[in-house]
Amino acid sequence: MIYFLENDQCRVAVQSYGAELSSFIRRDLPEPGELEYLWPADPTVWARHAPVLFPIVGRLANDTYRHQGREYQLPQHGFARDREFALVRQSATELAFELRADDVSRAAYPFEFVLVISYRLRGLTLTGQWEVHNPAADDELLFSIGAHPAFRCPLLAGEKFEDYSLHFDHPVTLERHLLHGGLLTGATERVLNQQNTLPLTYDLFAQDALVLKHFDFTRISLRSRHSGRAVHMRFDGFPYLGLWTKGPGAPFVCIEPWQGIAGSVDGPMELAEKEGILTLAPGRQFSAAYSITIE
Repeated sequence: MIYFLENDQCRVAVQSYGAELSSFIRRDLPEPGELEYLWPADPTVWARHAPVLFPIVGRLANDTYRHQGREYQLPQHGFARDREFALVRQSATELAFELRADDVSRAAYPFEFVLVISYRLRGLTLTGQWEVHNPAADDELLFSIGAHPAFRCPLLAGEKFEDYSLHFDHPVTLERHLLHGGLLTGATERVLNQQNTLPLTYDLFAQDALVLKHFDFTRISLRSRHSGRAVHMRFDGFPYLGLWTKGPGAPFVCIEPWQGIAGSVDGPMELAEKEGILTLAPGRQFSAAYSITIE
C-alpha cells in the first residue's frame, strides 16, 4: 500500500513495504510547477527510493556474523527494507509504520524487537523518525539503523550531475574510509581540507561510497549551481554518513545518515563487537530523527 501526506507546498508518498519514502514532490513552483526530488527507483539503474537499513548498516564479511556461539547470515543493509510494515498511525501530517520480530526474522536475527518508522510533514520539511523497542524480558538487543534516501541529480532538464555540489554547514576536513567489496579496509583518503563545498563528479564514487565517521557537521545540502534548487538534510547526533551513487550516468545521489557502519574485510565477527552496533537493554527504547527540506 502507498500512503500520502500533503499540504499546499508538498506531496509525500510512503510505501508500507519497507516503510519506504517513495516520493517527495514540491507542488507550488511557478516553473516547472510540480517537481519530484526523490529518485523514482528505476529498476534498470537502482530499484529503490529510500530504504530503511535495519538491523545492520552496510555489508558483513561473507554476509555472516556470530552471536552466542552460532553463526547467522544477513544480507547487506539487513531485512527491514524487504518486509511489509503495518500502518499504526495516520493523520494529515504524519504516518507511522511498525515491524515486529517474527519467525522469519529470528532465523537470521535472534532478537526480539519492535521497529517504528514515522514521517511528519511540516511546510517544505519532512522529518523521518526511528523508534526501536526491546520488548525482551532479559536479553539485550543489538542493532544498527540507517537512512538511504536517493535524490534526483540533476533535478531539472538541461542540467547534468556535475552541475551539483554538496555544501556543508561550515568548512570541514573530511577523510573517507575506503571500501572493498562493500567492506571497510582500514584505509582512508582525504576528500576535503577546510572547505565547505564538494563538487560532484562520478569519479568521486569510482571506489564506491564515501563513508565518513565522527564528523562535526549536522547539515548537508545538495544544490544546483544553475537553478539554485536544493535538498537539505539535517541529522543531529549521527556518528556516520554515507554518500553514494550507482555509477557513471546514474542520475541520483544518496545522502545517508547512519547509526551504524559496514563490517570490515577482517570479518566475520561477533555482532556485539562490530563497530557501530548499538546495545539496547530489556524494556528500553532508542530513537533518532533526521529531516529533509526541499527548496
